[in-house]
Amino acid sequence: MAHLLSLSLGKLSALICHEEDEMRQRELKKLKAMVGMLTYRQRRELKEALAAEDETSACVGVIEAQTGQRPCPHCASGHVVRNGSASGWQRYKCRDCRRTFNALTATPLARLRQKSKWLTQVDVLRDGVSITRAARRLEVARSTAFRWRHRFMAFPRTVQAQFLVGIAEADETFFLHSRKGQRGLDRKPRRRGGSAAKRGLSKEQVPVLVARDRSTATANIILEADSKAHLVAALKPLLPLDTILCTDGSSVLAAAVKEIGVAHRPVNVSAGQRVIAGVYHIQNVNAYDSRLKNWMRRFHGVATKYLDSYLGWFRTLDRSATTGLSPASWLALASGQRSVIT
Repeated sequence: MAHLLSLSLGKLSALICHEEDEMRQRELKKLKAMVGMLTYRQRRELKEALAAEDETSACVGVIEAQTGQRPCPHCASGHVVRNGSASGWQRYKCRDCRRTFNALTATPLARLRQKSKWLTQVDVLRDGVSITRAARRLEVARSTAFRWRHRFMAFPRTVQAQFLVGIAEADETFFLHSRKGQRGLDRKPRRRGGSAAKRGLSKEQVPVLVARDRSTATANIILEADSKAHLVAALKPLLPLDTILCTDGSSVLAAAVKEIGVAHRPVNVSAGQRVIAGVYHIQNVNAYDSRLKNWMRRFHGVATKYLDSYLGWFRTLDRSATTGLSPASWLALASGQRSVIT
């Protein structure tokens, strides 16, 4: 009896699916017939709407494929189950805290709209264009383009080398302190980019430590001051005791390295020295500094409060040039998926 009931339920399910397919086919035929009645402008709008839906589906697919079934972002429990869908996203429910979530909950991209333009936003970031050009390409307001830029860079700016191995190089580079976009300045505003009031290094310059090993692992750390104490605090977590660090002739860097206790190979570049023993040099970190400075010039000055985001942005670009980070991986990284670069 149970066997017969199982067969009957199977046939009923197959019949329902067949009827649903036939219904969809009838609806599709009606839609096709209606398309012929549309004007040229209406057909173009329909085509754009369908393209936007395809872009949205592609975007959702990329993020969900990288994320998989994630632990609950509210209580970190792994006891989660599927719970329908909303706005194109697969939703999950935590059996422990009973709360629901999707692939973007508690990530930098949570609650951002217009998913159909997110892959284009990735292209904008890869091209490193200005806010005005980004807004034009995305067909959004400048305020939206600005907000998206910093949301998409919120996680990548935290991704950098946690330690360096083998032969490493370190150098300092400086950026003009900028209060771009702020009102009520206590000084006369500068032209875009501008220049410091004093020549050479001063409190108008923001020091950034750039450390890099021969495997291209890179860390950028904004320093409060160009001092031994701040350099030690920045470098010590990066340098295991068996690391050999190469620097230029900076006395402050030399003092910091001595306190840390790792092997030090100073290269006196100002005296014309380039390489010691055929392997010790700072050419990699200097080349990185040069690429970073050249890339930054296009923005005509970056507000110091956002400097960390731009450093992370360039690290992602530089890493992409060597590892071939795909647009899909960029999008997954922006949504907080560190696994795409490990």
